[in-house]
Amino acid sequence: MRSAQAVDPAVSVRKFEREIAEFRRLAADYRRRGWYMAEAKFPIVVVVLAAPQVKPTPIVLGVRFDYTDYDYRPPSVRLIDPVTSSPYKAQELPVQLIRAVEVPAQLPPGFQLPPGMELPKAVQHQNLMVNYGAEDIPFLCIAGVREYHDHPGHTGDSWDLHRKTGAGRLVRLLEVINKYAVGPIRGYNVNLLPQVAGYAIGELPG
Repeated sequence: MRSAQAVDPAVSVRKFEREIAEFRRLAADYRRRGWYMAEAKFPIVVVVLAAPQVKPTPIVLGVRFDYTDYDYRPPSVRLIDPVTSSPYKAQELPVQLIRAVEVPAQLPPGFQLPPGMELPKAVQHQNLMVNYGAEDIPFLCIAGVREYHDHPGHTGDSWDLHRKTGAGRLVRLLEVINKYAVGPIRGYNVNLLPQVAGYAIGELPG
């Protein structure tokens, strides 16, 4: 659902056009990476991502950005079906965006490290697409995304803290999505099912 424009539209349009111009300046490079801008009319941008490291190259997903009220508010970001333009429900996502994060290891109760020894690190895997049910439309859980900053769990991480850092820039968000959604893809997982050809009487080959 598209949000209503609350601030001066001329401001948002000018900043929107800057994002489009930045992408188009390097469009040939992005195409080689599998990025195709399918739509760019304020306030909506749609970019389709392919996986050029796989042959034949598959189309992986589409990304829909809504820059309404930018940059007073961050853009809305949805992963969409590149054919129907419908946002994916959680159970429909063609890929997961899994980020590995180092966190301090949990030590057994009462266990103390020897003097001078650092607490070991453990790797925790986080899904950047957050939802609360299979029928939900998941959101990209990173700073710079409207759904992230609107979530009550992130009230301590205001958009104002990131607004001037470029967190909501089109190319920056595409880099994140491409890294975790497309980058890990290494090939096709194809299951071949045997089929028996049927013939009517009188139509047997030979």
